[in-house]
Amino acid sequence: MRWIKDFYNRYLSRINAYWLVTIGFLILTFTAGDSNLYMRYTYQEKIRTLEKEISYYEKEIETNRKKLNDLHTNKEGLERFAREEYKMKRPNEDVYLIKKK
Repeated sequence: MRWIKDFYNRYLSRINAYWLVTIGFLILTFTAGDSNLYMRYTYQEKIRTLEKEISYYEKEIETNRKKLNDLHTNKEGLERFAREEYKMKRPNEDVYLIKKK
């Protein structure tokens, strides 16, 4: 108990008690529990990244929905898709694949 008094007299006696309580409260807020400010910031960052992922996947779903609708309604689109994705060809033609580097 003596060392606390010595520490207070040496370093903290010149500081107003209200400032000490305020600084102690801020330190406690930043460090204690699951709802401290650092954890809240990291949770907010995670929420932002997940919202970006949600918007990306919603755009992908819309794109795929359009492609699927095109495949169901357009015979030429279906043929083009089969040729590009599955390398299909007609019996009387040759297909050459060109790979990009």
